[in-house]
Amino acid sequence: MPKKIGLLMGSINDFDKVKPAIDLLKSLDIPCEAHVYSAHRTPAQAAKFAGEARANGFGAILCAAGMAAHLAGAVAAQTTLPVIGIPVKASLEGLDALLSTVQMPPGIPVAAVGINGAYNAAILAAQILAVEDAEVAQKLADMREKMAKGVLEKDGELQIMLNS
Repeated sequence: MPKKIGLLMGSINDFDKVKPAIDLLKSLDIPCEAHVYSAHRTPAQAAKFAGEARANGFGAILCAAGMAAHLAGAVAAQTTLPVIGIPVKASLEGLDALLSTVQMPPGIPVAAVGINGAYNAAILAAQILAVEDAEVAQKLADMREKMAKGVLEKDGELQIMLNS
C-alpha cells in the first residue's frame, strides 16, 4: 500500500490555501488525510497524530499555519517523519509565519516552502515518497514533462507574435 501524506492546518480558515496541495496529491493518486489541529488549542491531538503517523502509514506531514505558526515545529518534535511547513499569510504579509516555520532548533528540522506554498509542499512530499515509490516518481516526471511542454508552447506563441 502506498504511503499517505498527512496535512494538518491550524485553522479551517487555512483550507482554501491548502486545497491546491490536496488536489495535487489526489491527481498523483497519493492518499491524503487532512485535519484541523492547533499547536496551541489542541496540542494533545496534534502530538498524537504526529506520534502515531509512521505506524499509521504516513510518509510525510504537511503543516499549514499562520501568525505564530508553531504547528510544524510542534509536529516535528513528535515524529521522525519529514515535516513540511506551509507558512500561511495571516498577518505581516506572512513573514511572521515564514520565520516561525523555518527557525527551528538544531535536531528538530522542518522543511519549508514559500508563503501560501501548499502546491509546492505537496510536490516536495511526493518527491519524498518517490525515493521508494517508482509509480510516484514516474507521475512526477510526467508532470514535469507536461509543464515543460506548456512553457515551450508559450514560447512558440511568443515567437509568432514577435515575428508578425
